[in-house]
Amino acid sequence: MSRARDMADLGAVTARLDTVGAASGSFGVGRNVVINGAMNVAQRATSATGLGGNADSYHTIDRFKLGAEGTTAGRLTMTQDSSGPSGFANSLKLACTTADTSIGSGELLVLSQIIEGQDLQRFAKGTSDAKPFAVSFYVKGNASATYVCELFDGDNSRHVCKTFSVTTDWTRVELSFPADTTGAFGDDNGASLYLQIFLHAGSSFNSGTLPATWASKTNANRAAGGGSFFDSTARTFFITGIQLEETSVTDFEHRSFGDELLRCKRYFEVYAPATNDDGSLLVVRTRTNVNNYNGIVYFLEKRAQPTCTVDYDRLHKPGVAKDTLSNISVTIGSGQTQSCTVNCTPDNDSTISTSAFLGKNSGTGSLKIDAEL
Repeated sequence: MSRARDMADLGAVTARLDTVGAASGSFGVGRNVVINGAMNVAQRATSATGLGGNADSYHTIDRFKLGAEGTTAGRLTMTQDSSGPSGFANSLKLACTTADTSIGSGELLVLSQIIEGQDLQRFAKGTSDAKPFAVSFYVKGNASATYVCELFDGDNSRHVCKTFSVTTDWTRVELSFPADTTGAFGDDNGASLYLQIFLHAGSSFNSGTLPATWASKTNANRAAGGGSFFDSTARTFFITGIQLEETSVTDFEHRSFGDELLRCKRYFEVYAPATNDDGSLLVVRTRTNVNNYNGIVYFLEKRAQPTCTVDYDRLHKPGVAKDTLSNISVTIGSGQTQSCTVNCTPDNDSTISTSAFLGKNSGTGSLKIDAEL
C-alpha cells in the first residue's frame, strides 16, 4: 500500500474520531466557552452569607457573579457544595435564608458569567455565517421551580431568553438559541456576552414577553415567565456543568483542575497567602527618612490592569522581632497586567533588616489581584 494511501486512510480515521469524539464529549477540546463550569475552583471563599440587595459581586466560585438590583428583603447563602450529578464533584448552591414575597418592581437577582468578545468569535455573530448558541447545565432544588436563562449581547444591547424547569432531582437542561446576524461581538477583552440565570425579578423585568429570537433588549421581557427564588426560606438552587458552545449541545467538556485554575487566574488571583503569622511576600528595605520596604510582585497576566489589595499586617525581619506596620499600599503602573509594587513601613523604625517578609498576625493575609469583567 502506498504512503499516499496510508495518509489518506489516516486522515479519514482522524476525521471520524473527531466527529464521534465531539458527539461523545471525548474530543472537541475547547468546545465550552464557559470557564469553571464544573464549579471546581473557588479562590475567594467556599461560602458567603447574607447576600441579597448588596450581592452584586463575585463571592465564592470563580467566574460566577451574583448580581442584584432594587431593595429586595430576600437574603441567601452562596456555597461551593460537594454534590453533583454523576461525573461532577461540586456544584454552586444558593439557599434562601430570608424570603421576600412582596416584590418591588425594580428588584432583580441574577447569576451570570461574563465572557470576553475575543473568546466568542467562533459564533460569527452579526454576519451571514452566524452560528446558533447551545447552552446546557445540570440543576436541582428543594421543589419544582421555573427560572429564565438569558444570553445578553452587551456590545449591541440585544438578548434572547428561555425558561427552564428545576425539580428535586439532578436534571440536565439543554437550551438552543438561534443565530444572530445582527451585531458582531467586539474582538477584544471587554464584556461582550452575559450568560445569565434570572432567579428573582420584579415587574420591571418580567411583565413582558420572553424573546425567543434575538431582539433589542427590553427590560420587561428579560425574566418573563420566571419564578422567584426568594418565595420561601426553604428554597434552594443547585447548578453545575454549565456549558456554552456553538450550534448544538454535546456532552460536558471536562477540563483538568489546573487548566481551569489558570483560566480563572486571568481574572482573579490570590497571591502568596500567609496563615497564622507566617511570612510569605518578600520585600526589600529602601532607606529614606524611615525604614521603608517594597517589593515587586510578578503574577500571571491578567485580562486588563487589575485592582490590587493587601491585608498583611506584619513585617517579619530575619533574626529580629516581628514588626507591626504603620502603613501598607499597592501601586501598579498604567496598563500593567503582570506586576505591581507593594510598599510598607514598619512601626519599629530602629530595627533594621535588608530584607523581610510580609505576613499576618491572625487569619490569612494575601495580595488579591482582580481584573474581573
